[in-house]
Amino acid sequence: MRVAAIQHDIVWEDRDANYGRLAPMIAAAASAGARLVALTEMFATGFSMDASRIAEPRDGPSSRFLREQARVNDVYVCGSIAECVPGVDRPYNTFVLAGPDGVVLRYDKIHPFTYSGEHEHYSAGSARVTVAVEGVALSPFVCYDLRFADELWDLAARTDLYVVVANWPESRRLHWQVLLRARAIENQAYVLGVNRVGTGGRLTYAGDSCVIDPLGEVLAFAAGGETLVLADVDPEIVRATRERFPFLADRRTGEDRPVS
Repeated sequence: MRVAAIQHDIVWEDRDANYGRLAPMIAAAASAGARLVALTEMFATGFSMDASRIAEPRDGPSSRFLREQARVNDVYVCGSIAECVPGVDRPYNTFVLAGPDGVVLRYDKIHPFTYSGEHEHYSAGSARVTVAVEGVALSPFVCYDLRFADELWDLAARTDLYVVVANWPESRRLHWQVLLRARAIENQAYVLGVNRVGTGGRLTYAGDSCVIDPLGEVLAFAAGGETLVLADVDPEIVRATRERFPFLADRRTGEDRPVS
């Protein structure tokens, strides 16, 4: 399956402007043969802490934008959105995956970025998710989740591809690059990391979007600027890698890990 990471700038807290920018980029990715197209974290607004202003209901305008782009382009499209849930005090930073058949999958970011105060404005999710997309087992994560290896470890046996959508600042770009590669190597799976470029909320973003294979080789990479990153992922290569190097069998996960 061909996957695409759309490395894009974001017009701060302006949904309509961002929809207008992103629609032709999604169409270009589909024309290049991508079946899965990944946008960034909070692709419609930027990583804003003004949750009361930008948060949407489930199936709000940004979710509908993803569903419409998936339908029109006959692809799967994903990215994260600030979404409200009835009965929950603060919204979630939610990864939304829309399919061409209208099906929508959601994953709520488990680890709000406390360093920036995200935990004061957004709720933490509690459930990890894996979904099959045209024969590829995909597990989604959002930005800061990448620092918590155990979250990805516990899904490794049933994951071919991790998709990490982010607004990861330029000042810590080395961490982004190293952690993406480490997660691919240690889980023997593909990793797609998509990060924004430009400036927003007084931060600068360098991009560094990429696709990495199960042995840690970088298949496609983009530094700065808006661009499209394309690569092919193959579950058979994941299976063959794990069969050749059966490292996952030696890992203790979840409740099997000792607690100090």
